[in-house]
Amino acid sequence: MNKYHFTHESGVPGINTHTDSGFLTILQDDEVVCGLEVMNKSGDFISIDPWPGTLLVNIGDMATVWSNGRFHNVKHRVQRKETKIRVSIVSFLLGPRGVVEPLPELVDDEHPRKYIPTSFEDYRKLRFATKLHAGEALEQLLYTPK
Repeated sequence: MNKYHFTHESGVPGINTHTDSGFLTILQDDEVVCGLEVMNKSGDFISIDPWPGTLLVNIGDMATVWSNGRFHNVKHRVQRKETKIRVSIVSFLLGPRGVVEPLPELVDDEHPRKYIPTSFEDYRKLRFATKLHAGEALEQLLYTPK
């Protein structure tokens, strides 16, 4: 459960741009207070207005690896829109235990292998060590043929 209490006095504008490192994120967003924004293909942020009674599902970095880049992680942030408490409930599905690598059926001549095998734990360590939290750490996992 995330509780945001951004105020003008705190000077905190919100939560920085990031991707989720796991496989899927299921979010029940605050149904009253706005703030969630996702980045579109042009690099612009779009506000996601609360939609009562719905869940939002984000693809994470591990799903990007597993799908050989066919599923794209979602860059997003939370911005202070008003000085109210904002609450969201989130469930992070981290992905399979052990090695995560592109599924063989998603690797072919048109879609050559894009990522080396990794584990969720190793990938999280990489993100923290490199301070790359908006999906850029995936570039460290790019496969280069021998």
